[in-house]
Amino acid sequence: MVITDPIGDMLMRIRNAGVANKTTTLVPFSDMKLRIANVLVKEGYITHVTKKTRKGKTSTRVLEVGIVYDAPRTPHVRGMERVSRPSRRMYVAAKELKPVLQGHGLFILSTPKGIMTDAEARKENVGGEIICKVW
Repeated sequence: MVITDPIGDMLMRIRNAGVANKTTTLVPFSDMKLRIANVLVKEGYITHVTKKTRKGKTSTRVLEVGIVYDAPRTPHVRGMERVSRPSRRMYVAAKELKPVLQGHGLFILSTPKGIMTDAEARKENVGGEIICKVW
């Protein structure tokens, strides 16, 4: 199976694992996904991210992502949406960044200073590509 948008696939796996009441989910490894997951850990949307190697006929590298629950069976991640897609890239300047859901969510951006949230980008006064929106 060919995945045309690996980051969108990662976001969907995290959201679906929360809806299915799983404690963890596995995501195919990439450095970009690891950096995005680290931002989500720092912001409290996931509990942990661990790089693992699955053994079998061929060994594959995966990320194990822990899911956060607010109350029993209520995932902390209410929604995740891919903003900048492979077919349509979305860029924003630092001054154009608006809060997500009146501050109840966040944008994750790829900036010249690395992967960061919209609040960090405003503080650093840098813009970049909007990767996704999380609430």
